[in-house]
Amino acid sequence: MVVTRFAPSPTGHLHIGGLRTALFNYLYARGRGGKCYLRIEDTDLARNSQEATEAILQAFAWMGLGFDGEILYQSQRLELYQSYVQQLLDTHKAYYCYTSKEELEALRETQRAKGETPRYDRRYRDFTGTPPQGVKPVVRLKAPLQGEIAFKDGIKGVVVVQAKELDDFIIARADGTPTYNFVVSIDDALMGISDIIRGDDHLSNTPKQILIYQALGFKLPNFYHVPMILNEQGRKLSKRDGAMGVMDYKALGYLKEALLNFLARLGWSYGDQEIFSLEELLRLFDAKDLNSAPSCFSPHKLDWLNAHYLKATSNAQLEILLQDFELPPAFDRLNTLQKDMLLGALKERCTTLRSLSTGVHEVLNPPVSYDPIKTLQAKPLLEAFAQILKDAPLESLENIQTLLHTFLDTHALKPGAFMPALRVALLGKKGGIDLKQALFVLGDQALERLQTFLARA
Repeated sequence: MVVTRFAPSPTGHLHIGGLRTALFNYLYARGRGGKCYLRIEDTDLARNSQEATEAILQAFAWMGLGFDGEILYQSQRLELYQSYVQQLLDTHKAYYCYTSKEELEALRETQRAKGETPRYDRRYRDFTGTPPQGVKPVVRLKAPLQGEIAFKDGIKGVVVVQAKELDDFIIARADGTPTYNFVVSIDDALMGISDIIRGDDHLSNTPKQILIYQALGFKLPNFYHVPMILNEQGRKLSKRDGAMGVMDYKALGYLKEALLNFLARLGWSYGDQEIFSLEELLRLFDAKDLNSAPSCFSPHKLDWLNAHYLKATSNAQLEILLQDFELPPAFDRLNTLQKDMLLGALKERCTTLRSLSTGVHEVLNPPVSYDPIKTLQAKPLLEAFAQILKDAPLESLENIQTLLHTFLDTHALKPGAFMPALRVALLGKKGGIDLKQALFVLGDQALERLQTFLARA
């Protein structure tokens, strides 16, 4: 059975790259009837934040990515990790190192002066003498002195690291707390993780983790190291480019379906298909199809996808989603048909819930300023149209269409000679939703706005 995990550190909010990693793990396991676990790597007590942990869980709840079993917190397993440190000490696969920080720095300076790569010289690897007084030792793993560490990566192919490139790295600090690579290896093994999908910034950690697996007799998982997400200029993604917290995207008005679809396509593809439902992703996604080249974060592509999902969202669901955004009081006073008309018109033009909310304000809030028009030419026509509006029924688009056509025919006008002026008088600007739709939504308010404009013209 495929078993995967996502293991964030609670030192900040969940960002877009982390969500992509979580999604790949989720799709690969769940699509094969397997398990996907969530592990909070909170052993860095100085940097951990309960707020960050809650923000991570909130992001997953919004995205609808449920994990299997209970959440595992590494901070609750320190005794377990220490027992494995002791096991390696007892079997002479690890040892106490009493080298002070000052001694290590002096050693590295000497190595740099000789043009050598700075590294620990293994001086305590086979030490049998009396330990120095007053020094709390770290614990180092005995790395192989020769040969190579090789593994097959599902994305990068065979990766080979020469043993001479690794020193005897620390698995437990002087205060007894275990190091990152050590606890990750133990947890992945004990949780039965079969496949590890993570960013390729972890590639350099993998040989060390393999050595820990081998020292403890654990079975190696399959590794997939996904290339990083770059901006459109081919550089590391910054917050300005889109590397924001996941909930920031919710606040900006993106739909979770669009964000999931977008992230799935950042490093994975299925022919030329661009639009995927979660059900399709679960059926089609395979970690073996992940791209070996970095992916490009395109804000335009995300907006295009979000606009697609916005159009496909029912007006009733939109009304629920828009509760996260402040709508004008006038929205609640609209009847069901008017709400449907307004939301239906705006979702064809908008890319996000936030821009849709802005559109609702622009239609329902009376204008405070007006785009310039040739007032002297338009005012008599608008006054004549205001007289008609006093008794005109605006209950249907058909009635409004007939009303406008009759007025244009009566005054021998082309639409371009009158409609822009009427739009400015009603909405304050020349652009926006279709004028017939605006008149239907405004209803009785249309005459009031027209009279206000004429009084100021």
